[in-house]
Amino acid sequence: MAPPHTLIFRHPEGPRPAFPVRPVFLPNAGCPGKCIYCVQEVQTGRAALALGDIYEHLRRELDRAAAAAHAPFELGFYGGTFTALPEDYAARFVALAAAYKQGGPVAAVRCSTRPDAAGLPLLRELAALGLDSVELGGQSFDDAALAASRRGYDGAAARAACEAVREAGLNLGVQLLPGLPSLPSLPGHAPEAFRRDIEILLEIKPGLVRLYPCLVIEGSALAAMHDRGEYAPWPLETAASEIARALPPLWRAGVRVARLGLAPQPGLLGKIKAGPWHASLGSLTRGRALYAMLAQSLDGRRMNALRLPRRYQGELFGFGGELIEPYARLGLKTANAKPWDQAHFALETA
Repeated sequence: MAPPHTLIFRHPEGPRPAFPVRPVFLPNAGCPGKCIYCVQEVQTGRAALALGDIYEHLRRELDRAAAAAHAPFELGFYGGTFTALPEDYAARFVALAAAYKQGGPVAAVRCSTRPDAAGLPLLRELAALGLDSVELGGQSFDDAALAASRRGYDGAAARAACEAVREAGLNLGVQLLPGLPSLPSLPGHAPEAFRRDIEILLEIKPGLVRLYPCLVIEGSALAAMHDRGEYAPWPLETAASEIARALPPLWRAGVRVARLGLAPQPGLLGKIKAGPWHASLGSLTRGRALYAMLAQSLDGRRMNALRLPRRYQGELFGFGGELIEPYARLGLKTANAKPWDQAHFALETA
């Protein structure tokens, strides 16, 4: 019998972020209208408040955090169109947060906005005030999906906004919604369109991406379309397979995948009418992506044993153990997979 060989595999995912993000939700604030899939009060678990009230609440919260010498965090403004807030609130929020950077609890400041509200002059102004990152809620680069979703801009405008964020000296993030409606027949847009979106991301190389498979939420315009038979969301298996396929190339390109699927906010589950909802979509898809990469690295050989970084211990055999049998077909039994403190995987092959 030939002696075993050891293959070294290094997971392409980058390090975890240095600081947690503390969100400040601004439901629908600054938005020119309500997107067909959006019900912010349900998705964020927060009711809309006056911007002045949010500002004062944040100021008091930051004062308390500074007084308590709170561990540093990144402050993130989400849920609205930040760069379109009225009455200079975008500048006021950024200036407030930036005041707590020097010796305070705020390590960095980020916001989310629409591509058609990401004008270069304002981005430069906010960067000068202390904004560090902008996440563009582009949702897709596909013209048909954007038109069917009534976003009000096309794929070229979404790409131009990415360039503007970079030109302003800011870190770029992008949010995508695979499974949006798509013209002409308004089904969930084809997986091929999502794959093209990923190819564009690989060209742009944002620092961060969030992938939120499109859900039908009660009270949205999309829910009415679904009721009329005009829209069908992706099945869960389609969403999971496509996201698992997208993860390895994103990681290899240095793109941090910060979120997979909506967070389970209070009241959300009872409002989802249809769509690929899974409470642990991240675990489901990350486990499949890891399996695909390890299987590819074996190049047809059998794996007798595996040492893996503790960081990936919970993902190895998949959500609910769905990958136990696939790994067994590769030769790996659960008892022969051991975590260790090294940063790489060691695959013992026959």
